[in-house]
Amino acid sequence: MDWLADWGRERAAAGLQRELTPRAAGDPAIDLASNDYLGLTRHPAVLDGAIAALRRWGAGSTGSRLVTGTTAEHELLEVELAEFTGAESGLVFASGYAANLAVLTTLAGPDTLIVSDAASHASLVDGCRLARGRVAVVPHADVDAVAALLRDRAEPRALVVTDSVFSADGDLAPLADLHRVVRANRAVLVVDEAHAIGVRGTGGRGLVHETGLAGEPDVVITATLSKALAAQGGVVLAADRVRNHLVNTARSFIFDTGLAPAAVGAARAALRVLRAEPERAGAVLDRAGDLARLAGVAAPPSAVVSVVLGDPERAVAAAAACRAAGVSVGCFRPPSVPPGTSRLRLTARANLTAAELDTIEQVLRTVLVEVPA
Repeated sequence: MDWLADWGRERAAAGLQRELTPRAAGDPAIDLASNDYLGLTRHPAVLDGAIAALRRWGAGSTGSRLVTGTTAEHELLEVELAEFTGAESGLVFASGYAANLAVLTTLAGPDTLIVSDAASHASLVDGCRLARGRVAVVPHADVDAVAALLRDRAEPRALVVTDSVFSADGDLAPLADLHRVVRANRAVLVVDEAHAIGVRGTGGRGLVHETGLAGEPDVVITATLSKALAAQGGVVLAADRVRNHLVNTARSFIFDTGLAPAAVGAARAALRVLRAEPERAGAVLDRAGDLARLAGVAAPPSAVVSVVLGDPERAVAAAAACRAAGVSVGCFRPPSVPPGTSRLRLTARANLTAAELDTIEQVLRTVLVEVPA
């Protein structure tokens, strides 16, 4: 296994070595690194929802969803998420990663063309690889390239795969145009709404809903419960026949332990808070605009503010300097982003305060000037 050490040295020399850093309970740093977009992770109602489900159903789900891992709580969450997003039905998974693997490996096969955006999330990329179909990666947001591949394909079936909000840059997929070419070519559009639920659309219902595509039979939504909904797990939102197909064929559903009851209870409670306080979705975008202004970059259409620094060492140094000054930020380097585009990734929260924004301004102003290129 000596080659592992060789690879480790190569990573370190390129500035790409990663280390695990445990998060302290009650960390006083201002959080611009997590995906807690609505600021609900410690909301009393969300904690109470998790505790109530924990006490009623126990610490674990005890088995796969098809054996003992489904509770009434799971089924209620599926119904509530489907109703909220305008889908016909929902199916909850142990993670968003598992949900993406399930959709791609069960809706595609050797007779399927899969067209994937170049900036698709790693879970979509891995799902494409496992699906056994022909995979074509198109330039980012290139609808014409998608249309040409669908039009000229030899395969009888086709999937078009994209994030709705891209996690590194925070930009939006052209969903309306993609759906137009999907419909014209008898394909299916698979949209990962991980970074859109709770942020985009009326009351945070997502970009698919905002674009008017909710409930369309040729649209399949995947999403995570671990970002705006402050819990853990994933969900597929689609037509009833898609749900039935996944229950019977998706290996990452059939052979995986069901989502823990506490996470289900927390997600249900977070969804209730969002329904009662839909203004939280707009507040996320407002705070993202504030962060972008303080960082000197264009305001994003999502919660993600990307500050490209180029060199991975500079990005790591800038993130460390921010942390030392009391502001926790994300640091994205290859392979998460293309070479030469290492960056700070600032994520907005709906409950950022004016005092916190003042501190962030001072820290960013100092760090972005003083950390050398």
